[in-house]
Amino acid sequence: MSSLTDLEDGKQRTAAGHRPPGASMGDDQFRFLSQLVEGRTGIMIRPEKRQMLCSRLEKRLRALRLDGFAAYCDHLETEAGQAEIDELVNAVTTNLTHFFRERHHFEHLAKHGLPATMRSLEAHHSRRLRIWSAGCSTGQEPYSLAMTLAAEAVGIQSWDARILATDVDTNVIDHAVAAHYPADQFDSVPETYRKRFCRKLRDGSFEMTEDLRRWITFKQLNLMEPWPVGGPFEIIFCRNVVIYFDKATQATLFDRFAALMPVGGWLYIGHSESLFKVTDRFRLIGGTIYQKVR
Repeated sequence: MSSLTDLEDGKQRTAAGHRPPGASMGDDQFRFLSQLVEGRTGIMIRPEKRQMLCSRLEKRLRALRLDGFAAYCDHLETEAGQAEIDELVNAVTTNLTHFFRERHHFEHLAKHGLPATMRSLEAHHSRRLRIWSAGCSTGQEPYSLAMTLAAEAVGIQSWDARILATDVDTNVIDHAVAAHYPADQFDSVPETYRKRFCRKLRDGSFEMTEDLRRWITFKQLNLMEPWPVGGPFEIIFCRNVVIYFDKATQATLFDRFAALMPVGGWLYIGHSESLFKVTDRFRLIGGTIYQKVR
């Protein structure tokens, strides 16, 4: 789930003992960079986060051998600098996540969301099921969805069921596709799921099995840009993604989600997020779980 996070600021130094290049970011450079990030991702970087932005971009200045943020902004405006915009987005987003985060969502999905959705689809003579993990980060959310789907949805093996997992950050997509995680990240995975869907490697780490990975398609996608997806999606997880978006951007995003969902479709959002005064196309079921009504 790509979002911003705080970093300890003002304490980093270069090897030569000088303050990092980010310390010299001026008002014009901050305004330019924050507006560029917001325009591309919807994420708002407030003035009090300036030092965080400086710290995040120090590596990019070193990689490009630029002597300051004025030069960095100039580079972004050149044709050659267009590829750097993806690196900028990757640098300022973070991806705090773990398997079965906000477990009640997966419990609801197993007990109510999936059974109700499958009954509704079968009543319309369909066995095509699509789930979208929008803001999938390093993959723990879509793999948790795939484990729930494979283990709890009765008869799902005979369905045309797929999970689309997207994120704006290309680095985390690569991590997710690799499906390789440290052992301590599996503490939140139920033991029966670990035995069935995770393979322990010699170094003690784990990777997800091929049988699980086949359910998921990973793609880089910016929620602020046109979506190369047609839907419909019966279930969408978009958790801890919109917390830094303004209300107008949230309203547009959730309206776009609704347009790709059937009435009765399920939307799961983050614990600190709400659709109150954002959209009336979903009704609250409870626990940041919503159902499309129109």
